Amino acid sequence: MFKKLHISLIISKLEVSNLLIYNQRMHNLYAIFAKFLEICKYFGKTLVNEKGNQPRRGVVPRFSDLEVIALSLTAESVGIDSENNLFVRLFSEYHSQMPNLISRRQFNDRRKQTAGLCKLIREKMANTIDGGEEYFCIDSKPIEVCRISRGKRCKMGKGNFEKAPSFGYCASQDVYYYGYKLHAVCGLNGVIHSFDLTKACVHDIKFLNDIKYEYHDCSIFGDRGYISASMQLDLFETAHIKLECPYRLNQKNWKPTFIPFAKARKRIETVFSQMCDQFMIGRNYAKETDGLFTRIIGKISALTILQYINYKNNKPIGRVKYALI
Repeated sequence: MFKKLHISLIISKLEVSNLLIYNQRMHNLYAIFAKFLEICKYFGKTLVNEKGNQPRRGVVPRFSDLEVIALSLTAESVGIDSENNLFVRLFSEYHSQMPNLISRRQFNDRRKQTAGLCKLIREKMANTIDGGEEYFCIDSKPIEVCRISRGKRCKMGKGNFEKAPSFGYCASQDVYYYGYKLHAVCGLNGVIHSFDLTKACVHDIKFLNDIKYEYHDCSIFGDRGYISASMQLDLFETAHIKLECPYRLNQKNWKPTFIPFAKARKRIETVFSQMCDQFMIGRNYAKETDGLFTRIIGKISALTILQYINYKNNKPIGRVKYALI
């Protein structure tokens, strides 16, 4: 009895020590920032100059573009979606370690300017993890801007109709919403290879028109929202893409769903659940369309960089919550 009690005390002490180590690493923003900056420098060395900036005219910033991207990914990876909270912590705890830190307003502006660079770095990381993938999953997720009752009064994107949000319907959740729709294609490992934001009223099939120019000689698994005989034929004839979708019950020549296809398609649903849970993709404080798009790029890039860290450490790619331990 005393031996069992002694063993249980040892186990409890080990759990407490592991929890303390986890909290120290997760709350040390500068250590995470330095790690992400090293990865960004590795993948962005051909995209920036020797000082880590995109070539442009004007004054050379002391806080480089790669540092802006690394800081954005750091905030998203630890769940800090408030810029005010982020910079209060940085200036109070890490100002000596980051003497060239810019202000909150400059960070907000430059993060929008470097969104394209961040997307290119993310694509390189995704290709490194599983660049030879032949099977993909496709799905969409609603991105709500505001409550549907406030949709007509929302000022986001009113100056540009092409980027303005709209009213839409999500069949899986059976809800109407006002905002955008996130379309994504991921591999069987859970790595997002491509994504796009459209109006909420745009049908899922419309995104397949862009797919045939980015992929070829592969299979894509989708849900019933992607059923279209003409689109399946067009994808196969144009780029040899085989689109697999489950049959509707009232469809002619109905066949039962192939179980491996159904299990493979759940991978992207798991990725969307991670984006909602850890990266809070459904909660955005952006007031402009460009700011919302930039935050979405940052959240997906943060997911990819955590998957890359797991990949380099020979850990399961999907366990992104434990990537920084």
